[in-house]
Amino acid sequence: MPPSQVDLLTRETVFRGYLRVDALTLRHELFEGGMGPTVRREIIERGHAVAVLPYDPVADRVVLLEQFRPAVWSSGEPAWMIEVVAGIIDGDETPEEVARRECQEECGLLPTALEPIGRVFVSPGVLTETVTLYCGRVDSTGAGGIHGLIAEGEDIRVFTLGADEMRAWTEAGRFTNATALIAAQWFALHRDALRQRWGQER
Repeated sequence: MPPSQVDLLTRETVFRGYLRVDALTLRHELFEGGMGPTVRREIIERGHAVAVLPYDPVADRVVLLEQFRPAVWSSGEPAWMIEVVAGIIDGDETPEEVARRECQEECGLLPTALEPIGRVFVSPGVLTETVTLYCGRVDSTGAGGIHGLIAEGEDIRVFTLGADEMRAWTEAGRFTNATALIAAQWFALHRDALRQRWGQER
């Protein structure tokens, strides 16, 4: 049986702002048996998120976003990232409700169907956040321009990309954030099935 026991000794909130940082003092069970040493770890509480790759099976095009990310800028990397639609679950919203809301806010499109991709921890060493991913069927006619909520500081460029070019971008390493890369790799595996199932509907 794998280890399962964790003894939480203390939990202290050391920062509360846009994010919350908790410091934990704990011990956990070891693979070889017994309990390990006491360790202190900081974790970031951010809530949970939903991400959507909008796909138009009739035009065979995906809808992508580009926006500024301050943490990437601070690391010295190019700060405008190619991404998929994403947003935080608010209150009692379901992931499907968030997926539809964020698609409308960030790219002006409403998915008519949602195909589950998976649910992942994006940085399990420090973040409690999970991301639930979907591929959403959309009509990409007229998609593009600048979107987002000004009140939230969003400045999002929306553009479409052919499915073949999407695969080429994936293979060339153009997607440098985990959520977009997972969605792109899943899409490469499931594109043909999606086109067959969704392609006759608008």
